[in-house]
Amino acid sequence: MVGEGCKIWHFCHVMAGARLGEGTVLGQNVFVGGAAIVGPRCKIANNVSLYDAVELDADVFVGPSVVFTNVKTPRAFISRRDAYQATRVEQGASIGANATIVCGHTLGAYCLIGAGAVVTGDVPAHALFTGVPARWRGWVCRCGVPLPASESAAATGMIRCASCAEE
Repeated sequence: MVGEGCKIWHFCHVMAGARLGEGTVLGQNVFVGGAAIVGPRCKIANNVSLYDAVELDADVFVGPSVVFTNVKTPRAFISRRDAYQATRVEQGASIGANATIVCGHTLGAYCLIGAGAVVTGDVPAHALFTGVPARWRGWVCRCGVPLPASESAAATGMIRCASCAEE
């Protein structure tokens, strides 16, 4: 099912059964598996494959050439279709170019995964993860700006974004 207002660029392949939410944009050369779910207003950049068992909530950004896996122990000569592990990317999350997301994990709402990171575990909401393997580096606002670490924030548990003033 392709939602209203979707934009699908050339060389894309959307398998029967795939679900694309309204207003989603697929860049060129994107593959969407038949059991993949893409929420509304997602932006999937060029050269991304969303295999079966990948689910993106609303407003997710997936940068160019991001890799999602769906089996942890693949073999060409053994069918592992019954061993697919789900990957969920929650609302508003952003994944930088060339990152790899190992299957079986959840990326929390509004998290930010740096370009080239290799995510091997769950990522909390609003977390900034970078590196190989990806590790926590700080927090990001809903607007995507990294949040400052401060003693007052540690004491109160609240941080105010310098860009949008959201707390």
